[in-house]
Amino acid sequence: MPDRAPQQVDRQLPTDEARDLISLVRDIAQREIAPKAAEEEDAGRFPREIFGLLSASGLLALPYDSEYGGGDQPYEVYLQVLEELAMARLTVGLGVSVHSLSCHALANYGTKEQRAEHLPAMLGGGLLGAYCLSEPSSGSDAASLRTKAVREGGGAARSGEAGSGAGTGSGGEWAITGTKAWITHGGIADFYTVLARSGGEGPRGITAFLVPGDAEGLSAAPPEKKMGMKGSPTAQVHFDGVRVPDGRRIGDEGQGFAIALAALDSGRLGIAACAIGVAQAALDEAVAYATGREQFGRPISDYQGLRFMLADMATQIEAGRALYLAAARLRDAGRPFAKQAAMAKLLCTDTAMKVTTDAVQVLGGYGCTADFPVERYMREAKVLQIVEGTNQIQRIVIARHLAGPESH
Repeated sequence: MPDRAPQQVDRQLPTDEARDLISLVRDIAQREIAPKAAEEEDAGRFPREIFGLLSASGLLALPYDSEYGGGDQPYEVYLQVLEELAMARLTVGLGVSVHSLSCHALANYGTKEQRAEHLPAMLGGGLLGAYCLSEPSSGSDAASLRTKAVREGGGAARSGEAGSGAGTGSGGEWAITGTKAWITHGGIADFYTVLARSGGEGPRGITAFLVPGDAEGLSAAPPEKKMGMKGSPTAQVHFDGVRVPDGRRIGDEGQGFAIALAALDSGRLGIAACAIGVAQAALDEAVAYATGREQFGRPISDYQGLRFMLADMATQIEAGRALYLAAARLRDAGRPFAKQAAMAKLLCTDTAMKVTTDAVQVLGGYGCTADFPVERYMREAKVLQIVEGTNQIQRIVIARHLAGPESH
């Protein structure tokens, strides 16, 4: 049977503009995304036309500067848009989050000239981005990546604008060689933000680049066959001497890992919001089923054991939403938020796993069938506990903020 329309979350939004924005997103989600979600996920179909619609509606550019085509929206609002999209279909919500992550490096560390040249098309020109950090042998230990960037011509790079990257450097170009793994939108992206080793071992030898999706020497493996999010292609991306002008280097040489970590702090909030969207969709389905299903002459929602389960699910969702919004408000205020971002990613994705598992239990045998969407939600929730830093990595990040780095 088709997915039910989600219940509307009673959101606290800072402006009338934000309320109008959420209304627009809900309309698109309920008319264009949710009705096809189950069928397209089952078929493994990526909804590229939906991303074209979102781009034309300004929804791929929300947290960025309007000078370059962005929406000037605070993260407090942007994340709630992601949650609404993920409630309708996680492939779309997470895809928007990954696209935003892919724009982060250029938007925050590129030169003014680089931003003017590339950002308008990236934000509102119908393009789709991908973020290339992980590799087959360096997932959680991202600082050990092996993809190499070798400068060819132009001599050593000069430092660029303070805090804004070098970008224009001293001419010449780079040749990038290596393989990236677990890349969302791998093989279909129009541009890739790529982290590659331009110097010695460790985090200080890594540099960031903006690579066109049609660059010669760039190719993708067939998408991974995942347990969830089958409509979202995740693939290895191969770089075989891909030549990139120095003008597409983002930031200074050796600054790439710091750029990557800054992006991931924001990206983790995107994953947290998407997780709460999936959990909310599962709760809505469980409540609808429990209030409509009768056993022993009355709705199963009358039984205390099940009522308590629904109450716990709703409470966990509200707690997760409150945490990701608290972290977003810190970010919007320009205050440190890395610890809270890790906490939000950890709590919200664990909540999604618990809530979706309980939703399957509420539906009983029907919950194990594809006739209802909760089995898909449960498979998707598992993916969210792993992407953009496993939840074990989030615990390491949080503990370092509390007790300092580990002794060696």
